[in-house]
Amino acid sequence: MKHSNYVYRCTFVAAIGGLLFGYDTAVIAGAIGFIQQKYQLSPGMMGWIASCALVGCVIGAFVGGIMSDWIGRKKVLIISGILFAISSLGIIIPLDLYYFVFFRLIGGLGIGIASMVVSMYISEIAPAAIRGRLISINQLGIVTGILMIFFVNAYIASLNNELWTIDIGWRYMFGSGIIPSIIFILLLLFVPESPRWLAQKSRWSEAAVILNKLNRPEEAAAELEAIKISVHGETGSFSDLWKPSLRTVTFIGIVLAFFSQITGINAIMYYAPEIFKATGDGVKSALLQTIVIGIVNIVATVVAILYVDKLGRKLMLMIGSAGMAVFLALIGAFFYMDMTKGYWVMLSILGYISFFGISLGPLTFVVIAEIFPTRVRAKAISLAILTLWLSTFAVSLVFPAFLKLLGGAYTFWLFTGFSVFSFLFIWKIVPETKGKTLEEIEQYWSKR
Repeated sequence: MKHSNYVYRCTFVAAIGGLLFGYDTAVIAGAIGFIQQKYQLSPGMMGWIASCALVGCVIGAFVGGIMSDWIGRKKVLIISGILFAISSLGIIIPLDLYYFVFFRLIGGLGIGIASMVVSMYISEIAPAAIRGRLISINQLGIVTGILMIFFVNAYIASLNNELWTIDIGWRYMFGSGIIPSIIFILLLLFVPESPRWLAQKSRWSEAAVILNKLNRPEEAAAELEAIKISVHGETGSFSDLWKPSLRTVTFIGIVLAFFSQITGINAIMYYAPEIFKATGDGVKSALLQTIVIGIVNIVATVVAILYVDKLGRKLMLMIGSAGMAVFLALIGAFFYMDMTKGYWVMLSILGYISFFGISLGPLTFVVIAEIFPTRVRAKAISLAILTLWLSTFAVSLVFPAFLKLLGGAYTFWLFTGFSVFSFLFIWKIVPETKGKTLEEIEQYWSKR
């Protein structure tokens, strides 16, 4: 494709927002144990400290859609980078736990905004033939951010003795996020605004210029005409999402976002070191094992990028959900039989991560970003990502208490059940969208 290099450059810059998303959400995995020891947190308080940023994520996901319709996708991404930077700087200052929660909430706003706007921005600049691959690069950014912070956490924990890490070292884990935040803000200055947002604002000449950079001239002209038909005379609202023509697609977006989190991924990501310590590993060994999780996650995401536009979204989502159910059932069985010593649990977690990484991890964002009509896309994605973060918050908040009350076996079997329901939902209801333009997908729902 003529301008594919330009498309990829814009995509990779936007995906740094995904990197910050992964970096800032996963930093708590290496720090939560040290914070718990410093402040002697109860299981309930430990769940709140681990999940407080998610309150900001929920708010950010909601306002991100409104803001991106108002001032544009690019400006909102810059705001998210600024929020990441403020959060990182605030936590590194040795203030009490209330200030920690405050700055985590600010970081959560940035995460929530980035989580919905990055995939939407990429979907609106991507040619149909490679859109799934490009949106999946956002997930590659997320898992790369997770892996980076796992290395950073392990490095900071090794700088001094454990008492130093408990007292102050964990703050540097959060403070390190200032570096990728600044890089993200600066690079965003060199990418274009979404042509579909410009079209919504009737800035047709600007939209045409950008579409010509992204496509061949004849493709750009055809796409611009399709966009004109799509957005002509219509401005979407939240109430439109529940009209008969959009009710089904709204339901799909919300439920898919729900399943992407309720199947346990963030319980494992946030608490991986604590899970491994519970199986008999020491602190440093547990941190190193989370690095292995990050590497497997990246490899699986690369597989998704390579095959999502060949095999399609639906098949890969079904394969992933089935595989996740199998490995979650095994993790529960090992806890039930008290076989958590050794590497059985870790290997099962890696199996689960692999199937999540080729399916619900990247492809939830792909499907959500492409199934909604242009006129309501920002608000619809906002609602779906809001659901995602509410689900994440619920899992993160109750997971420590569930482990204590139910034990590892029944907790992971509960996640198994959700994975089975996810498979059935995708099989019966989620449509295939590979190879279709955003406007063709919109016509599909109109005909239904």
